Amino acid sequence: MAINRAVFLDRDGTINVECEYLHQPEEFQFIPGAVQAIRLLKEAGYRIIVVTNQSGIARGYFDEAAVIRLHRYIDGELSRFGASIDAFYFCPHHPEYSIDDNGKTCVCRKPLPGMLLKAAADFSLDLSTSFIIGDKLADVQAGLNAGCRPLLVRTGYGAQEATKLPMDVPVYDDLLAAARAIVDEAE
Repeated sequence: MAINRAVFLDRDGTINVECEYLHQPEEFQFIPGAVQAIRLLKEAGYRIIVVTNQSGIARGYFDEAAVIRLHRYIDGELSRFGASIDAFYFCPHHPEYSIDDNGKTCVCRKPLPGMLLKAAADFSLDLSTSFIIGDKLADVQAGLNAGCRPLLVRTGYGAQEATKLPMDVPVYDDLLAAARAIVDEAE
C-alpha cells in the first residue's frame, strides 16, 4: 500500500533549535524529542516532508548548496537514530523580493502553499489527510491554504505566535507532543 499522507514539518524552531539564517552543520541542534517524533510519525505511516523558508539565500548570506549540505547532514544525523525525512523543500526567496528565477512571483514562500502542493504532486499525497507542524503563523496558514491540518508548537517562535492564532489550531509544547497527538488520533 502506497503512503499517501504526510506530516509537513517546518525546520527552524520546530525540528532544530532556532538559529537565525542557519546553514552550517556545526550550528545545527535538534530540539529534544524531535528525532523521536520523526521516527514515531514514520512508523505510523506518514511521509515526513520538511518545508522551510530560507530567505538567507536571496539576502546573499549563503547559497542553495549550503542549504542542501545542511539537509544532507540532518539526514545523516537522523539515520543514526533510525529516523528519516522523505524530502526537503525550501523557498529561497526574500519576503520583499519574492521573484523566482523566471521573473514570476514566488508561490512557494509560506504562508503560500507552493511547497506543500509541489510535494503533494511529487508524492501523490492526499492533503486532506495530511498535517503541517510549525512554530509560526505562516506555517499554520500554509497548511490551511494547502488543505491540510495545522498544528503549532511552542518551540522556536511558537510561544509568541500562539497568541496570534485567529483560528482554533491545536498548540503543543514541542514536536514530540504534536506527533504523539497525531498518532493517538489515528489509532
